[in-house]
Formats: sequence, C-alpha cells, structure tokens
Amino acid sequence: MREADGLALSSRNRYLSPAERAKAPALHRVLGECAAAIAAGKPIAAVLDQGRKAITGAGFALDYLEARHAGTLAPIASPKAGPIRLLVAARLGTTRLIDNVAV
Repeated sequence: MREADGLALSSRNRYLSPAERAKAPALHRVLGECAAAIAAGKPIAAVLDQGRKAITGAGFALDYLEARHAGTLAPIASPKAGPIRLLVAARLGTTRLIDNVAV
C-alpha cells in the first residue's frame, strides 16, 4: 500500500519532519526509474550506480539499493537469471525508510 504520492505506507512516516516528508517520495520514484531502465535492457550494475547517486543526491543517507532474485532474494546480475526485485533502505534524518519494486 502507498500514499497518493508513492511513499510506502508505514508507521515510520510519522517520524518525518514536513521537509523530510516532502522529499520521501523520491525514494519510490528512483526505484521506479531503475526498474524501467533494467526492463529496457540497461546493465543492472550501471542502473544501480545511477540509482544510488540519485538517492543520495535527493538527501537520503543510503543503506542499500540492490537487485535480488524475486523468489530467493539471492543477488542477481542479469535479468536472464530470473525475476528481479529492487530493494532499498535509506534514512531521512533519523527515519529509516524501506521500499521494493518488481522489475
């Protein structure tokens, strides 16, 4: 479930300041952009590097942004290796936000 602006519903969202709450939807936006780029055939490693830069550039302290096999959560380097799920965890201030999307 998501807020209207794309932020994943979480009880943690209440800890965001108004300024942080305004930035928070960027996390899901970047995930969506990464998923679209991978689906279009761009190399996973390059897409994740760009995504990491975009997330930190938006003001987050990134814990991780990874591509994993959707069924096993094992690391995945190629779309041919199975369905992909992108996973992210990042902090805005003291609040840790997590999200994921399918590719």
